[in-house]
Amino acid sequence: MKKGDRDRRPSSPRSGRDSKERPRRPDGGMRIVVPLQGVVQGRGGLVLGSLIPCALFYFLQLYIKRNRPPPSPTPGSPSAAASSASTPAGAAAAAVSTIHRTLSRGILSPRGLPALSARGAVARAGDEDSLYYAGLRRCADDPYHPASNPSGVIQLGLAENHLSLDLVRRWMEEHAGPALTPGGDDEERDLTIRGLATYQPYDGILALKMALAEFMRQIMQESVSFDPSQMVITSGATSAMEILSFCVADPGNAFLVPSPYYPGWDRDIKWRTGIELIPVPCRSTDNFNISITALEIAYNQAKKRGVRVRGVLISNPSNPTGSFVPKQTLHDLLQFATEKNIHLISDEVFAGSTFGSDEFVSVAEVVDELEDLDRGRVHIIYGLSKDLSLAGFRVGVIYSYNESIVAAAAKIARFSSVSTPTQRLLVAMLSDQKFISSYLKINRERLQKAYRLLVDALKQVGIECFKSSGGFYCWADMSKFIRSYSEKGERKLWDRLLEEAKLNVTPGSSCHCIEPGWFRCCFTTLSEQDIPVVVERLRRITDGHKSNR
Repeated sequence: MKKGDRDRRPSSPRSGRDSKERPRRPDGGMRIVVPLQGVVQGRGGLVLGSLIPCALFYFLQLYIKRNRPPPSPTPGSPSAAASSASTPAGAAAAAVSTIHRTLSRGILSPRGLPALSARGAVARAGDEDSLYYAGLRRCADDPYHPASNPSGVIQLGLAENHLSLDLVRRWMEEHAGPALTPGGDDEERDLTIRGLATYQPYDGILALKMALAEFMRQIMQESVSFDPSQMVITSGATSAMEILSFCVADPGNAFLVPSPYYPGWDRDIKWRTGIELIPVPCRSTDNFNISITALEIAYNQAKKRGVRVRGVLISNPSNPTGSFVPKQTLHDLLQFATEKNIHLISDEVFAGSTFGSDEFVSVAEVVDELEDLDRGRVHIIYGLSKDLSLAGFRVGVIYSYNESIVAAAAKIARFSSVSTPTQRLLVAMLSDQKFISSYLKINRERLQKAYRLLVDALKQVGIECFKSSGGFYCWADMSKFIRSYSEKGERKLWDRLLEEAKLNVTPGSSCHCIEPGWFRCCFTTLSEQDIPVVVERLRRITDGHKSNR
């Protein structure tokens, strides 16, 4: 190399590119590599400066691994159990200790599970203070049976018809199979299974709507006809009532409800809709008839509170009194609803479960008679749980004269539809006119007999009943047996009936009855042989009351 070239070489060993400040790594890795590069400076120094640290790190890891002490067994692991069981003390400890510990603390949450939503919390605790549901739970925990549990709680609080289940069972045994899997060639059978296993309209198949329309006409003595296009089928009358409530009222709105009324409405309507129920008292001196004057007062009071009343809700036949709403009262209710521009909802689930000489009149019959009435404010709730003893089938009906409400309810029914096999089976049953006619006749006769048996049995212990014409219950006056004429006194009597007499009845306070001492007693869950047992148990309360006076 020429001297001039050497003279032109920079005095620093770094090139112009290297003379710029090299950014330092955040982990300080250059502190190791750069000194080693200085040791192996020369050709290949960069390669050796990179390999030597890696080799040193590898040998360090190998040394640590070979000289590491053996790990102690994890408590609860198989090896720990085996080693501890090899000694007498360890075997004893293993026999006593059955606690298994998780291998990761990260799985455990120090704050527990996420809480229920506010709506979920309301639903979970919604009926805790209801004597009606408390009695049902008590009876479910200790149900009476004449052979297996003769000291259990006798059910008089549930409106469920056991009197005619034999008729339903016989029809099922003979016709259920052919109804779901009829004979025919391969094409017909293929169409049958497609009709059962594929999606169908959520608001009910047309065949069932037509069969229900005919059945409803028949139980109402053919006094009125029903249009299947105005019908929405739901999973039970409870769902029908809630869906209809969604369609006619908003949260914070209210229904006027003549009381006493069915205690389940406080749950079925109020829980998820946010609708308020305003009891409108009916009195025994008026035979618990609905008073239009009382409705007017309740409407005005709600208006002063800023609560918008969206409808009047009634049950016909009445639950819990068992009386019919007179035809003139239905006219008055329709007039009241028209004047206030509100809805009228009639729950008629017991329309076919009538007995006695009184005549049942559906609101549908009155609507047909009034030509100038705006029908769009009238709605009917129906179902097959009561009149056909099919509570477990969960079939309810919304029948409305309002096309908009039918359309809205049909869409909400997506969340409450009835299974297609159930619908197909019911089409076959309801289309069997011989069976339906025989069932309705025999069922009414059995209802009448069971009602008379219980009413006469209650008379033996000094309990009088209000005259009932429909439903599964009698409305019993036990006010003479409460020590203080108040809701508190009624509750104490209910508690004694449940715990001492082992009888579950529904207190009037659960039905919002303002007169203490009335109780709803269902007779359709009893056999004829159960009646003497009921009388004997009632005497524990009535005779004890007499001795304490």
